[in-house]
Amino acid sequence: MNDRTPHQPQPAPRSASGLTPRPVPQPLALLLTPEGRALLHEVRDTDPARELAVATRLRREHPAELVSAALGQARLRQRAAAKFGAEDAGRMFFTPNGVEQSTRASVAAYRAGRLKELGVTSVADLCCGIGGDAIALARAGIRVLAVDRDPLTAATARANAEALGLAALIEVWEADVTEVDTSGYDAVFVDPARRGGRGRVFDPEAYSPPLSWAITAARGAPRAALKIAPGIPHETVPGDAEAEWISDGGDVKEAVLWFGTGLPAAPSRPGPGADSGSGSDSEPDPGPGAVRATLLPGPRTLLSRGLPDPAVRPPGRYLYEPDGAVIRAHLVAEVAERLDGGLIDPTIAYVTADEHRPTPYATAYEITDRLPFNVKKLKALLRERQVGTLTVKKRGSAVEPEELRRKALPKPHGSASVTVFLTRVAGAPTMLLGHPVR
Repeated sequence: MNDRTPHQPQPAPRSASGLTPRPVPQPLALLLTPEGRALLHEVRDTDPARELAVATRLRREHPAELVSAALGQARLRQRAAAKFGAEDAGRMFFTPNGVEQSTRASVAAYRAGRLKELGVTSVADLCCGIGGDAIALARAGIRVLAVDRDPLTAATARANAEALGLAALIEVWEADVTEVDTSGYDAVFVDPARRGGRGRVFDPEAYSPPLSWAITAARGAPRAALKIAPGIPHETVPGDAEAEWISDGGDVKEAVLWFGTGLPAAPSRPGPGADSGSGSDSEPDPGPGAVRATLLPGPRTLLSRGLPDPAVRPPGRYLYEPDGAVIRAHLVAEVAERLDGGLIDPTIAYVTADEHRPTPYATAYEITDRLPFNVKKLKALLRERQVGTLTVKKRGSAVEPEELRRKALPKPHGSASVTVFLTRVAGAPTMLLGHPVR
């Protein structure tokens, strides 16, 4: 008989074998020793070009395996700084796949904030990787069960929770996520592996675990968030999910399927060591069927209103390049309406307008020239205007930007800069020249 109160985590195996956690795999175990930590500190700023000389010197005083592990970890920390920030990356532990596949810290923090606003106080983080999302959740005050079946990955996540002082809020299990009981948690977060032995996986059913399993797990929880590839076809989004595309600094990072966002925010429940709090006064999210694009930093969020495709019109004075998350979320019509603009071609996600209206959801360019695609004419124009810097963007063109840049501007002519858009206007290959509106 289950006599546990709601939202209290249920027992589950702490390792794949159902026993206590296994010994920390090498070489991570070496790095966690006092000697390993001291060596990590010593090599933290090692220039990759000097690794061989540094390794030769250090092997006179330390085991070769430890030296190799420390230098490798220093390299990973340097790479991870772009995602986690130099301070956190300098204290965390990484695996090569962990650096590659981890969520950017800003995106993880945003997602954790949404869960917090929904009243979530405990999350089962399935396929936790090295713990990037668990860290963001814990920093939002949410208690986390982080699960991964790979021994080294799980051990790395545990080491990261301890390194950042979050072990009291993050419990890490080495287990098969499909065998973990998540019924005692307010929410489930699933980040299936989207890489296989041959590289990136595009079929959602080839994720590990498959997207269908993740959706079933999400539907069994009060609330859930499933991280998926931003290129997922809209027709595969379940009707009972909210779909959100997220970009950071203009780069599309991920899509998320949310379940349970249409429910009223749950009453706040105190976490370990917290004071009791009151319920949330925030309005419920749009819920099932909603589509949104969120831009970081900010955040700024654009919601779908189900608008028809914008009208096609000739290029005006301004060209707007919608943010990638807006395009992926199919919200170009919402941006065009705000700009009182239209499309330059029915198949191209460039919006044109006669007036400049600042918007965070698109970058504005003032167009100075419209030419049929012709490299010789472009080259002559760039020479005439003393152009030294040429930025090439394309949408709806087979021409490679670098190839055009090399042919049209083999050497700088001066200090002027120009942006050229390779695109189609009314179906015809066209070059639009201009510059960003400051």
